Amino acid sequence: MRYRWILALFAVVAAATGPSLARGQGKTVSTEPPRAAAAPAPAPTGTVDPNEYRIGPGDVLQVSIWKNEAVSRTVPVRPDGKISLPLLNDVEAAGYTPMELRDVLVRKLTEYMPEPEVSVIVTEPRSFTVSVMGEVARPGRFALQSRTSVLDVLAMAGGLNQYAARARIFVLRPEGKGTKRLPFNYGKAVGSGGEQENFCLQSGDIVVVP
Repeated sequence: MRYRWILALFAVVAAATGPSLARGQGKTVSTEPPRAAAAPAPAPTGTVDPNEYRIGPGDVLQVSIWKNEAVSRTVPVRPDGKISLPLLNDVEAAGYTPMELRDVLVRKLTEYMPEPEVSVIVTEPRSFTVSVMGEVARPGRFALQSRTSVLDVLAMAGGLNQYAARARIFVLRPEGKGTKRLPFNYGKAVGSGGEQENFCLQSGDIVVVP
C-alpha cells in the first residue's frame, strides 16, 4: 500500500507538470543580453573635384594601382611640386588635376606593366588657399576644394560688416614676381546680370574689403 501511494503521488505530479514541459519543448531561452545594432558605416568624406582642382605643394594624394599594392601609395606633394613612387621615382604633380596626373602615371607605368589602372585622389587638399581681410565678420585664410567665386569666399568669411566699402573691394593676385590688383564691386555682383563681376579666385589670392 505504501509503495502504491508513492507511485500515485508521482503520477499526479507528472500530470500537473507535463503540459507545461510540453509547451516549452523546442524553445530556447537565451540568457545573453541582446546585441546592440551594428553602427552604420561612416559616410565617405568629400573630396575635391578631380577635373578642376589643381594639385599643389602640401596636398596629400592617394595613388592606387589596381592589383599592385606594392606601387600604390599615399604621398605628400613636396615643396618642389613632385611626388615619389616606386618604379617611377620622382613625378611632377603640381599644376595637374587629379585626372590629368592619373593619365601621366598611366603613360609612365605602361613601361613596367600592361594596361595599368590608376586612380588619384586628393585626400588632404592643402595647397589651394585664399585669404580675406578687412571689413568682414571672420577674416582669415580659407582652404578651397573647387572653383570658388569672390562672393562664395566672402560668405565663408561671414559676410561684409556695416563699415565695408562695397564698391571698393579688390583682389590681390600673385602674378610672376609682382601682384595684380583686380577690382570687385559687391553691389554689381549681387545685382541683376552680375555673373561677370563675380569671378573665380585662384590659389594665393587675397580679397581685401576696405
